[in-house]
Amino acid sequence: MVDILFLFSNKNPISVTRTVNNRLNLGDENKVILEVTNETGMPINYTMIEGYPTEMQDRSTVLGGFLSGHSTKEFNYVFQPKKRGEYQFGDVFIIIRSMFFLASKRIELPLKETIHVYPSVLQLKKYELLVFQQQKTSVGIKKIRRLGNNSEFEQIRNYVQGDELKTINWKATSRRNELMVNQYQEEKSQSIYCIIDKSRSMQMEFDGLSMLDYSINSSLVFTNIALKKGDKAGLITYSDKIGTVLPAERSGGQMRRIQNVLYNQQSLFKEANYELLYQTIRRTVKTRSLLVLFTNFETEFAMRRAMPILRRLNKKHILVVVFFQNSELQELAFRPSKTVQEVYQATIAEKLISTKSKIAKELKQNGIQTVLTLPDELSINTINKYLELKAKGAI
Repeated sequence: MVDILFLFSNKNPISVTRTVNNRLNLGDENKVILEVTNETGMPINYTMIEGYPTEMQDRSTVLGGFLSGHSTKEFNYVFQPKKRGEYQFGDVFIIIRSMFFLASKRIELPLKETIHVYPSVLQLKKYELLVFQQQKTSVGIKKIRRLGNNSEFEQIRNYVQGDELKTINWKATSRRNELMVNQYQEEKSQSIYCIIDKSRSMQMEFDGLSMLDYSINSSLVFTNIALKKGDKAGLITYSDKIGTVLPAERSGGQMRRIQNVLYNQQSLFKEANYELLYQTIRRTVKTRSLLVLFTNFETEFAMRRAMPILRRLNKKHILVVVFFQNSELQELAFRPSKTVQEVYQATIAEKLISTKSKIAKELKQNGIQTVLTLPDELSINTINKYLELKAKGAI
């Protein structure tokens, strides 16, 4: 009786606080913190069941321990969402045991909350640092020397040691009786469009993320780099019909608009309508622009069916087709084979990999810029292609 009296004498002997960001990053490890506080002056032995989101599929992890009077203990775990959208954290359940373990008490703490998972902002900041810092070749970002002279006049200034002699303005030099040079700035504000295919070909998953999600994360990273470089960025999504059309702009809120639009994009069980995509681009994109098309071709037939439209787009704009290598097939193809079945599997995998290479080769033969990449290297390879085209003065 004394044991039960001590256990039920305090209505709320323990409190829990959950700390989690309201906006989490897709595919990244997001930290969740639980703080458990003993509100009484007596020690408590407890077991805690967290209201994990259903998508975590975690039913066996139980937290708990011994908590002395008026003390706090902190628990951390990592939540790595694989889909965009809303996630529900549930209530927390606490089971408190009496001093002599003769009774126990169950407490339900109302901690339900909804959090939102957006395309990864962490990757956005990571690649922004890689592109604009000096040491970047070691992590995959190529430093490419700019070719040609694709710049516009900015001002005349005094000569400084190290300036190119060909930039000397002889007329200004004769007037001022000192060396003066022309200063140029790189031409900016070209229009860049990320075009995302939402058809059923983009539903395949690698490491829990679909090709559509990889494309969305990469589009966000690439758009941020383009805006920082001074270009205008826009977005088009499509499947059997056109989804979102966001005209290219360079305004301060463009990045936020693109992120909010990408949050709700979902793949559809439909075939991609390239004819409708061409008509939409022809109607909305008036100036010559860089079009980065995130799609996937599994067969040569699928590529050749879209080829006439891709060639027409490439005549009016600079088209870059980005599609995926199957990382799982590569592991299967290069794994040592010990049985006849494994030999057959490796042979089929090599044939499928070869098909992707043939698709990329045929696109290049038709004058279309091509990026064939593993999902994990999508952002790096897309940025490198953009920097390459900027260096060549193609855009």
